[in-house]
Amino acid sequence: MESEEMAVPGAWRFTPPVFPDARGVFAAPFQGRHLRAAVGHDLAVAQANTSVSRRGVLRGVHYADVPPGQAKYVHCVAGAVLDVVVDLRVGSATYGRWDAVRLDPTTMSAVYLAEGLGHAFLALEDGTVTSYLCSTPYDPAAEHGVDPLDPVLDLPWEQYLAREDLVLSDKDRTAPTLAQARAAGALPTAEACRAWVAGLG
Repeated sequence: MESEEMAVPGAWRFTPPVFPDARGVFAAPFQGRHLRAAVGHDLAVAQANTSVSRRGVLRGVHYADVPPGQAKYVHCVAGAVLDVVVDLRVGSATYGRWDAVRLDPTTMSAVYLAEGLGHAFLALEDGTVTSYLCSTPYDPAAEHGVDPLDPVLDLPWEQYLAREDLVLSDKDRTAPTLAQARAAGALPTAEACRAWVAGLG
């Protein structure tokens, strides 16, 4: 299993070995010991989510209140996604910065993002299936979003699809900009995220 920290601290890309044979392929996209070696603690899985999306579906940017936040481990089972991690931690040296990777069943790569980071993805093919392990269960009162089309963030969706081809939920389309979320005091702080993650080791 190869691991590489992304441009946003607290986000990691994991790529497992893939074993092809006459039947197809086999891989283990999640391996707990490799995640622990990279990030310094285990991922306590409280919920596993699966989404099926047609081409152009854009989900996010989503995040949860810290504490406890919600760490995620994301991989693509079918189709392909552009997976994006955004640093929403106020006070972080990389606040507002993002990084993106393509996830698909060919490489079997996965992305881990720590508590306090924002997550979004764009389905690049019809029938795209995305699976993600979550450290906390769904809590609608603690979960929030930032506008994925915020021009200040300048996320790279239109490098793949025209804006008119993007499909968003009403909730994501009406989410506040990064500046509005910060002004409302709705974003996690880097200090709270550091304290929470330090307690996981």
